[in-house]
Amino acid sequence: MHNCEIFVKTNIAFTDYQDVLAHIGECMVKAGVVENTYPHALLNREAEFPTGIQLEQHAVAIPHCEASHARSPAIYLIRPDAPVEFFQADDEGTVPASLIVALIVTHPSEQLKLLRQLFGQLQKPEFLEQLLTAPEHQLSSIFEQHVFSQAEEKMSPVYI
Repeated sequence: MHNCEIFVKTNIAFTDYQDVLAHIGECMVKAGVVENTYPHALLNREAEFPTGIQLEQHAVAIPHCEASHARSPAIYLIRPDAPVEFFQADDEGTVPASLIVALIVTHPSEQLKLLRQLFGQLQKPEFLEQLLTAPEHQLSSIFEQHVFSQAEEKMSPVYI
């Protein structure tokens, strides 16, 4: 995910997860990183395959949709004023997401790699705590340091 833009928003209120997804869609279209089809595809994907995940101490949501709706890779980190209920990815019911990480990828294989790396890092309570408590201007570098640098180390070529 080289040349991936990271967008960050904190101190924002949402009425529900659909409000969050509409916000993501609108912002990413305005930023030019997605096609006009993205907002609708994001809502449809979330309805069919929910993305709320309950971790050890907090819940997160990782909304995403097919790569065909993306123009360029991006991540949108959102820390809402209050947790937003998202339907769980692996269970019925909802979880109160304190952090939303929207993934925008241009190649399906990148999405799977990024999801694995992100989920691995989110399993570390100290990483999630940093994302939930750091000042807004530090979130992008914290995310890059933990997710992208780790991914690059694991994906670097091995010469035999």
